[in-house]
Amino acid sequence: MLVPVPPSLVEHALKQKGEVAPTRDASTVVVVRDGADGLEAYLLRRQQSMKFAPGMYVFPGGGVDKTDSHVDVPWAGAPPSEWAARFGCDEDVARGLVCAAVRETFEESGVLLAGSDEHSVVADTSGPEWQAARLALEAHEYSFAEFLLKRGLVLRADLLGAWSHWITPAFEPRRFDTRFFVAVLPEGQAVGHLAREADRAVWAPLTKVLAAVDAGETAMLPPTHITCSELLELSADEVLAAAAQRRIFPIAPELIEIDGQYFLKTPLGEDDD
Repeated sequence: MLVPVPPSLVEHALKQKGEVAPTRDASTVVVVRDGADGLEAYLLRRQQSMKFAPGMYVFPGGGVDKTDSHVDVPWAGAPPSEWAARFGCDEDVARGLVCAAVRETFEESGVLLAGSDEHSVVADTSGPEWQAARLALEAHEYSFAEFLLKRGLVLRADLLGAWSHWITPAFEPRRFDTRFFVAVLPEGQAVGHLAREADRAVWAPLTKVLAAVDAGETAMLPPTHITCSELLELSADEVLAAAAQRRIFPIAPELIEIDGQYFLKTPLGEDDD
């Protein structure tokens, strides 16, 4: 598959010299819901001042924190060993990825995939105490495990689905080894205040956001664009079942030039699609 590269990324890629930057483990979560125009995803537009993907629409997510891998995280659902098998990593990395997925989703959207036990989920996170907790977690005032234990909650790993595995291209100065997850907005919950790293957030019908990207009206990194395309025909009830059927493999796009235009080439649409 060939994906057009935004001019800003092309300019940076052509200037890139020296050693390839190391990657950092990261998680991103496509939070979806059904809407009048089909499946909608929650998208954040990153502030122009951000070093990575400025001005781009992204899903909630971020790097794995060292505390995310701690074994004291209260947990319900598939154990880290199963996530490790899905993502092709060891159990400590898998635990960190799942914890980071739930933590970053809460920090950046206010949506919390946790409950008092494996059969429940927090119904409302709109109150000031919950919003203050988002800021405290972002400021590393305590770990996500401490946050859950204090409130008698468990992380609901079963509310997540593994979707894909993307590695930032070699020409980027900040690189991530990112696992993409999917999750359905829990009943009764709503997004909270805007995350600090974003200047806008929307529930976007995938049909409309993809049309906006194709028209050059909206900017997305290729993994975000491709993920939206992959989810386009699904309903919210179908997303987790579809995730369970996917084969996860690392996708490391390469920059290529064709007739003066630049594209990222991925194996998608070839033998592995």
